[in-house]
Amino acid sequence: MTGSGLLERHIAFLEALRAAGLPVSLAEDLDAIAALQALPWDQRATLREGYAATLVKKPSFRPTFDTLFDVYFPRMIGDGVARLADAEDGPDAGPVLDNAGALAAFRDDLVDGLVEGDQQALLDLAAEMVARFGAMPGRGPGLSSWSAYTALQRVSPQELVDRIAQALVGEGRLEDARVEARRRVGALTGLVEADARRRIAEEKGPDHVANVAVRPTIDRLDFLQARRTDLEEMRREIYPLARRLATRLTQEHHARRRGPLDFRRTVRASVSTGGVPLTTHHKPKRPHRTELVVLCDVSGSVANFAQFTLLLVFALRDQFQKVRAFTFIDHVHEVTHHFRPGADVAEVMADLAASTSHAALWGRTNYGRAFTKFAEEHADALGPKSSLLVLGDARSNYSDLQLATLKELVATTRHAWWLNPEHRRHWDTGDSAARAYGQIVPMAECRNLTQLGEFVHDIL
Repeated sequence: MTGSGLLERHIAFLEALRAAGLPVSLAEDLDAIAALQALPWDQRATLREGYAATLVKKPSFRPTFDTLFDVYFPRMIGDGVARLADAEDGPDAGPVLDNAGALAAFRDDLVDGLVEGDQQALLDLAAEMVARFGAMPGRGPGLSSWSAYTALQRVSPQELVDRIAQALVGEGRLEDARVEARRRVGALTGLVEADARRRIAEEKGPDHVANVAVRPTIDRLDFLQARRTDLEEMRREIYPLARRLATRLTQEHHARRRGPLDFRRTVRASVSTGGVPLTTHHKPKRPHRTELVVLCDVSGSVANFAQFTLLLVFALRDQFQKVRAFTFIDHVHEVTHHFRPGADVAEVMADLAASTSHAALWGRTNYGRAFTKFAEEHADALGPKSSLLVLGDARSNYSDLQLATLKELVATTRHAWWLNPEHRRHWDTGDSAARAYGQIVPMAECRNLTQLGEFVHDIL
């Protein structure tokens, strides 16, 4: 790769990082270039750490950084040394065998590598696995010619887990050995996926993979697309997000702490300066904190979004005068008492899961019935000093929306907002009543932690 090619690859890499959610400034771009000038470009691991030291601000950004680095700066091209070895064997060596015997021998090599934990051997085996079992030639336009899923299915990961566990059982209990075996096979899966991405990037260009196959950072990952491990990481991110928001709000409140001009005091003070008001005096600003009532749809995947929002709101409860929270599927249930000061996040989530299990009487989301029940049983929660925050996707299974009831509830409040975890393009599709409800309560898209943090900051 020429010098200009390296510069173009560097710029494309940084653009991909920004698109994935990493905050990379021009100053950090220049820092990276300065660091790379002092590093040997033929030592890939050193190059990776040099980039990371100048561009990665938070540990949660590192997985995305590593994925994109592997795409833009792959450790090898094609089959690497395996291709060279085949070429040295001569044109009559024939293709790599893919019969039962060859597959069994390859599985044996995998088990040996996973038991020994040889990282370099595993990298080579992952590349060989994709080359032998992941090729999908002749696919239609826009489809990739490589599949990590196909390669993994060919070697039967569950059988590998059983064999590895048996090999490791001498080091401890069988159950512990199985847990460690699953962890090692999971790490192998990541290597295979990375090699498939590398080959797709070689085939279609790294920008294609960055746009299609690379997951965004945890703070920009959609609530509705998050996997179990993603949800656990999001929960860990809630309280740091709350601390950052609280610090930012405190600084802004101090900057705005002066109240309106006190004209009388200012004129009096100007007497000593010949009537020139060199110093202005202001009336004390009356602090105002919102009384917040949160009404959350906790059905299906929307429940994750509602729980994260509740956790953030209660982590910032000192910024509110009072907070009350209610969950619903088709019947309303108050959950305020679950958010005790100092409560453990995992315990709160468990309590919420238990409390929402009996929040539904009919088993299907029904916003109209929920609004009616809230008006009948908890109308006293709303008043002229309170604000209502509704959380949900506005999908009510084609039931009666009870728009008049919601309008009456909103009329009693100081403010009202609705956060929808779905992308705007999905609003008003199928059974979504986003437009109808949005005419009564201003509705905002809130698909990830970044949007959630920005919204909570704005309402405070």
